[in-house]
Amino acid sequence: MRRTPVVASRVLSETTGFAVSLKCENLQRTGSFKPRGAYNRIANLSAEERAAGVVAASAGNHAQGVAWSATELGIKSTVFMPTGAPLPKLVATKAYGAQVHLHGSTVDEALVAAREFADRTGAVLVHPFDHEDVVAGQGTVGLEILEQLPEVGTILVPTGGGGLIAGVAAAVKAVRPQVRIVGVQAETAAAWPASLAAGKPTALASMSTMADGIAVGCPGEVPFAEVAAHVDAVVTVSEEALSKALLLCLERAKLIVEPAGVAAVAALMTCSPEELGLTGPVCAVLSGGNIDPLLLTHVISHGLRAAGRFLGVHITIDDRPGALVSLLEVVRANGASVVDVIHSRTGGELALDEVEVFLTVETRGPDNKAELLTAFDRAGYAVRLQN
Repeated sequence: MRRTPVVASRVLSETTGFAVSLKCENLQRTGSFKPRGAYNRIANLSAEERAAGVVAASAGNHAQGVAWSATELGIKSTVFMPTGAPLPKLVATKAYGAQVHLHGSTVDEALVAAREFADRTGAVLVHPFDHEDVVAGQGTVGLEILEQLPEVGTILVPTGGGGLIAGVAAAVKAVRPQVRIVGVQAETAAAWPASLAAGKPTALASMSTMADGIAVGCPGEVPFAEVAAHVDAVVTVSEEALSKALLLCLERAKLIVEPAGVAAVAALMTCSPEELGLTGPVCAVLSGGNIDPLLLTHVISHGLRAAGRFLGVHITIDDRPGALVSLLEVVRANGASVVDVIHSRTGGELALDEVEVFLTVETRGPDNKAELLTAFDRAGYAVRLQN
């Protein structure tokens, strides 16, 4: 297991007014914090249990954590993954030594198959978060933070099933109870606020988020007790905030982090210090960096749009020579750059002498975006923004 670095973030420090550092679990073995809990769980198995092997269900990070940990300990591992699991995570899980089976369209369906396999073969099911040994293993993240940032005042943790935040909170509060622990969830997959309000794990009716690593429909029983006892607050962040945070980590910190892994950064970018109850210094945990390159491209584009640096517009112009040039001159005159142009005469609502142009434009930021839209209006163009 690696002792992952803690790096200072100047941009987040300036944003919040507190000294902010990043705990880089995206640089952990297999690319996330997951091997900490998986290794601790498997290492504590009896000789008889080890002989039967282990089984897990996961779409990515937990799968790789279990596969790597089992191989390191000389134990056979089997992992059930949903059929739509990202190819890089599937390939990596196999490379770490697991026997992989594709089953179902969701992790929940894969988990059913994993439980059936455990019942049939005697293999030990390694749950991603709902076990004391897993929670204890994840708690080593918190202990490292205390060693690396002895004066830390607030720790923000991406939160899904609860294993990581439960472990961090329990470990940190046992040593320094005054440290504030804040969980961060994607607002479209946030089971913790309702669960804490109800006093028990409560399942979501539905969820949808790019942050698949923290998209868990119901918190675990084991982590719930620790979170309820030790976590000071749980906040949520939007999909737009997640994509902007990923872009910031890539551009400013030179770190590749997956959408779930940047949840704490997204909270620092969008929530006020008062809302978070920040006391300094602040540490944001980057929980993982396993992202499909195709998804990374999509999220970067989403982040650029959210940050006002990408603009997509539909504009109807006259179908005459020079009309497109005149339109593009407005873009040039306002210091923006054309990324792509689609020129169509076949739109259902177009008159015979009209053409629809779809422009993708790179701007210099929100102010330049606003200036360009104003310039289009002054030039007499009716603009429809891309959704």
